[in-house]
Amino acid sequence: VQLQASGGGLVQFGGTLRLSCAASGDIVSIYAMSWFRQAPGEQRELVAVITNGGITNYADSVKGRFTISGDAAKNTVHLHMNSLKPEDTAVYYCNYNVPGTRSYWGKGTQVTVSS
Repeated sequence: VQLQASGGGLVQFGGTLRLSCAASGDIVSIYAMSWFRQAPGEQRELVAVITNGGITNYADSVKGRFTISGDAAKNTVHLHMNSLKPEDTAVYYCNYNVPGTRSYWGKGTQVTVSS
């Protein structure tokens, strides 16, 4: 599975960005796609996840501000990020996971929020 992420950039405090991740290759019917992020000197953390059935979950720090959505026909997920804060600054990584078997990572995309 290959993951192509896009949409990062520089935005001001309170701004909006949308990240996209397109999966290709050996896609199966049961999976979860997620966004993680890693700030300098910090551990990589889960931001949001969506399953093939449309179930979503979010980190407490982004609830109410970020929305993950999926386009199953295109094997693509989007992360809509609103009300961005400087603490959202990180490299964001897309992940494709088949429960209990395999996991793939895309290259990170930088999100920088200026104060």
